[in-house]
Amino acid sequence: MFKGSRGYIIYGIGFFAVLEIMLVAAIYWWPTFEQNIPSIKAIAAPIAMLSDLVDQVDQFGVSGYIVGQHFFKGCSALGTAAAVLFAANSVAGEAHRGTMEIWLARPVSRLRLVSERWLGGLLVVIGPVFATSLTVPGLLGMFDKTMAISDLMRCSVHMSAFLAAIYAVSFLWSCHSSEPMRISFVMLFVSVMVFALYLVEGVTHYSLYRLVEIKVFMRIITNDAMNWTLLAPMLACTAAAYGLSVRAFLKRVP
Repeated sequence: MFKGSRGYIIYGIGFFAVLEIMLVAAIYWWPTFEQNIPSIKAIAAPIAMLSDLVDQVDQFGVSGYIVGQHFFKGCSALGTAAAVLFAANSVAGEAHRGTMEIWLARPVSRLRLVSERWLGGLLVVIGPVFATSLTVPGLLGMFDKTMAISDLMRCSVHMSAFLAAIYAVSFLWSCHSSEPMRISFVMLFVSVMVFALYLVEGVTHYSLYRLVEIKVFMRIITNDAMNWTLLAPMLACTAAAYGLSVRAFLKRVP
């Protein structure tokens, strides 16, 4: 177990609870949404990208609705915030609080220290994604709908790879900094701006959230396979950022 694992568990349960509440609410309102799609289309029509999202849900039915509500909206938005906040405070927080020397004084190698901290935070971010996804079939059963666990798990892997890349980049900055608040503010500001770009016609293709849009998840479900064209670069980014984080931490002076 990691040192301070109780804290990881508490925050992980909290993140799971928030995602699950959003998921339950979304599924509860599915019948109403389905009945009112024509009206929703009319309201969304002036905004091209928003209208496209509604059209996708209409095209793919309950599966499109779930990936849109759970992965694209819930996991990507809240997951990004969780990834940034956990990573920003992981190393820079120790320096800011003046506890870096105490932490480094533990009788273990620096490599183990940084790896445990990196993995512990990452599990808190991606664990709830998988856990909440497992509850989808049971919740949909209330309305005689279903989704295959295998499809949900593949979508969870893709979503987790996206969040892991954001987490790893934020963690890398944390290893070079002593100001967790600055890291959090800048990373969250940039993530909100990039998410907003997704809804702007003409510049939407410059938004990283195109990597986790409804079409991407539905392609994974339809093809019954991972989209390695998108997944591989995200995993490579995560691995590279982790390696650079270790290098920075090993050289860091408290």
